[in-house]
Amino acid sequence: MTEDVRNIVLGVIAAGISAALGWLARTYLWKRKLRRRQAFFGLPDNSESLLVVNRDAGGPELTVKRHDVFALLELSAIIKDCGAHAQVVAHDTAQQGFGERTEFCVGGPASNRRMAAHMHSLLPGVRVNTDPEPGPDRGAFQIGSERYRLEPGITEYVLLARLTAGQGQDSRPVFLFCGQLPVTNQAATRYLARHHERLARKHGGNAFALLLKVVNSQAYGPDVVELVGDVTRAAQAPAPAATPRASSHRAK
Repeated sequence: MTEDVRNIVLGVIAAGISAALGWLARTYLWKRKLRRRQAFFGLPDNSESLLVVNRDAGGPELTVKRHDVFALLELSAIIKDCGAHAQVVAHDTAQQGFGERTEFCVGGPASNRRMAAHMHSLLPGVRVNTDPEPGPDRGAFQIGSERYRLEPGITEYVLLARLTAGQGQDSRPVFLFCGQLPVTNQAATRYLARHHERLARKHGGNAFALLLKVVNSQAYGPDVVELVGDVTRAAQAPAPAATPRASSHRAK
């Protein structure tokens, strides 16, 4: 073997080793990223999850609002990326506890009994005005002493929460997307899909509740979302006594 041939062979071997090491490194990083995503969502390979949806108030059939359908599509993509499976169930048929399967619950407590039960048990500091009669506080959120009023198409709020039943590290979380309007539910699921890595780094496996504001949805749909704040402490604290002097938040 001449010197030139030997150099060519060694170069090919070195290139092959470098390519193999690069592939192994990329595979390791991809798997580590996947495991972190699966841990945050509680969705290991081939696991089962629940998508709990509300019923349209117009009838007894399982009719889901258009923006809630889009929210389910956002969540389905997350579940698929984790290598898990989803079952869609109506809010009034999901008569089971939680912790065994990850649950994604979409819709406000007025149209979603499951959401109402979760909020009563896990977020007692949050009150939602479900009065069907028109009024300035219709649909308003009260979290602690703060009140967040709905102004349709201009300023709308949604609560995004990741909660557990306190049953140890193996307990699967429940994710709540409790919005004042269906467009806000979609905004919250999209926010989770875009920011889940940052949320996982910040909160790990701990519970959290975030209040989001959807700005000018009549023009921008669910795309313009602002984080109002982390309301975990106030949302999990016992509900304060009702007071007419609670602070109100309006669009400026």
